Amino acid sequence: MLIDTSTTRPGTPVRQTATTRRRHDDAPDTTALFTRLAALDDGPERDALRDELVSAWLPMAHRIAGRFRDRGESIEDLRQVAALGLVKAIDRFEPERGAFESYAVPTITGEVKRHFRDRMWALRVPRRVQELRNKVRVARRELTQSPGSTEPSAADIAAHTGLTEEEVAAGMEALESFSTLSLDAELSAGDDGYSLVDTLGSSDASYDVVVDRESAKEGLRRLPERERAILYMRFFEDMTQSRIADRLGISQMHVSRLISRSCARVRDEVLGQRANRCGPGGRAV
Repeated sequence: MLIDTSTTRPGTPVRQTATTRRRHDDAPDTTALFTRLAALDDGPERDALRDELVSAWLPMAHRIAGRFRDRGESIEDLRQVAALGLVKAIDRFEPERGAFESYAVPTITGEVKRHFRDRMWALRVPRRVQELRNKVRVARRELTQSPGSTEPSAADIAAHTGLTEEEVAAGMEALESFSTLSLDAELSAGDDGYSLVDTLGSSDASYDVVVDRESAKEGLRRLPERERAILYMRFFEDMTQSRIADRLGISQMHVSRLISRSCARVRDEVLGQRANRCGPGGRAV
């Protein structure tokens, strides 16, 4: 602890001044080294001096990394990230602006926090949602730190943070979304256990049939009556072309040509309508 000893006498309590600040054992005095570094051009001498500064301040970077242990990331990886932040701080520091420690601590801390924000999510989550998650997490801790406090509701958190309840809901959902659950994860411990993938739906091809059927309705209505009757007998009553030909008194070949021509006409009309609804590149207009 730095103290003002200019007026201290034996037996007199030591008074801390307003400018008192705590120094750590891992905060060496490297002012002269930074002054030399700023005056050097790129080259071997500057690189060696830079490495010396990194070695001198690395214990502080490791101490900052230790604040973030037990959050799902190994301490070795956190130290690597903190070391990267330290290098950035050394490269950007301007000695005339003040003490290096005051600049390095927020730089290194920000680098570690950015690592958690950008790298630790199993799925890419928008930054806005990540910020909501942090606000909700801090608010829940503050609202439950008093003895006997109950779990705060979304309305309580909204009032505490100034967020809307919808934003609080998004933040609370993100609290449970830091990591993903495997699709093979067992959801039941019984003999008839099933996994998460067993609960998921699959694509239903019938939806495509509905879309095609609705698209073809208008084209079918515009067909001549005889051709509509032929298509109905063939595709809805499942009659063969020979039976249709016998019923209408025409050849089977004629029935085949009428079916092909009618289907082609309806298909062309549907595709033409879709093309008219879309602009260049297949975009809707």
